[in-house]
Amino acid sequence: MMEHSEIMELLPAYVDQELGIAETLTVQRHLDTCPECQREYVEQLALSKRIRTETAYFKAPPDLATRIADALPQDKPHRISLPGFPARWNLGWLQVGTAMATLLVAVWSAGLYLNLPTAEERLTEEAISNHVRSLQADHLTDVASTDQHTVKPWFNGKLNFSPTVIDLAPQGFVLEGGRLDYLDGHPVAALIYRRQKHPINLYIWPASGKDAGPQAGSSRGYHVVRWTADEMNYWAVSDVAENELLKFSGILRLATHQ
Repeated sequence: MMEHSEIMELLPAYVDQELGIAETLTVQRHLDTCPECQREYVEQLALSKRIRTETAYFKAPPDLATRIADALPQDKPHRISLPGFPARWNLGWLQVGTAMATLLVAVWSAGLYLNLPTAEERLTEEAISNHVRSLQADHLTDVASTDQHTVKPWFNGKLNFSPTVIDLAPQGFVLEGGRLDYLDGHPVAALIYRRQKHPINLYIWPASGKDAGPQAGSSRGYHVVRWTADEMNYWAVSDVAENELLKFSGILRLATHQ
């Protein structure tokens, strides 16, 4: 077993998903029982998210090109005449070079910005990674039970909200238990259902926006269906067929409003 200090040293690599399966499993088990490491994990995850999403830049002052030109030794700067334009628009080589460099930097920055994943894309990838990790580490459940009255109370004191837990076995989606997980920088409830041989991770946490109907997506061979209802976010992840996952979300949404 690793010491508490060793786990703390591994947290940055755990946040960046750089650990092997054995180390990942060890860190996850430690997080389940250590509030201090849970808090540190949430803080590091939030910091990592800010670093990925907030691009710092520095805008050069308007007179920078002039000050550079004045500092360089040159007798008579060669000027480029632009036919059809006023004389004051004629440029020196230094100004042309500066303008071209600025243009290239702007194009490069725009390309980077356009290639950055959206917040929903990042959250989708994180949810899928959590789903895959729960299967690889054989850590689907912290509380294993098909009884919703056993699973729901287990979350008491572990989260600042109470997730809705519904038994959907009659509809073909068997409740297997629940666990505490981390998504989008904060703890979330993970309920595990099974459709035949396909496990479904249902992540639940408080929402700040309005209710929204189901939206489906996929990545790396996994399907994701997300929706918002009654001030809660619901994200279902599985390798089950997309129509089955949409069916699951429909049954669950209907059941929570009965």
